[in-house]
Amino acid sequence: METVDWDQFSRVEIRSGTVVRAEPFPEARKPALKVWVDFGEFGILQTSAQITVHYEPSALVGKQVVGVLNLGSKRIAGFESQFLLTGFPDEAGAVVLATPDKAVPNGSKLF
Repeated sequence: METVDWDQFSRVEIRSGTVVRAEPFPEARKPALKVWVDFGEFGILQTSAQITVHYEPSALVGKQVVGVLNLGSKRIAGFESQFLLTGFPDEAGAVVLATPDKAVPNGSKLF
C-alpha cells in the first residue's frame, strides 16, 4: 500500500451531503442512477453512480452521503458527473454507500 502524507490527504475534499434527487440513468452502459446531492456551501452537485443493486431512487432522497468534490468532472453518456459518490463493495461487488452514522451539516469535511 502506498502512503500519502497529511498535506496530500488534506487537499482531498471529502464532504458530507444530503441526496435531494435521484433517478434512473438508462443511457449509462452499466446500470446506474443519476444522483443530486446538497453539499451546503458547495451547492447541489450531480453524479452518476452504479448503486442500483442496493438502492432505489426514491429511498435515496434525504439520505446523507459522502462525496469527493475536487476530482474534476466527467461526462458519462452525455451527463456531467461533478463528484465521486463514495462506497464500499459488498461480498458480490455491489456498492454500499459510505454514510455518516449521525446527521452532520451538509458540506462538512472528513478529517
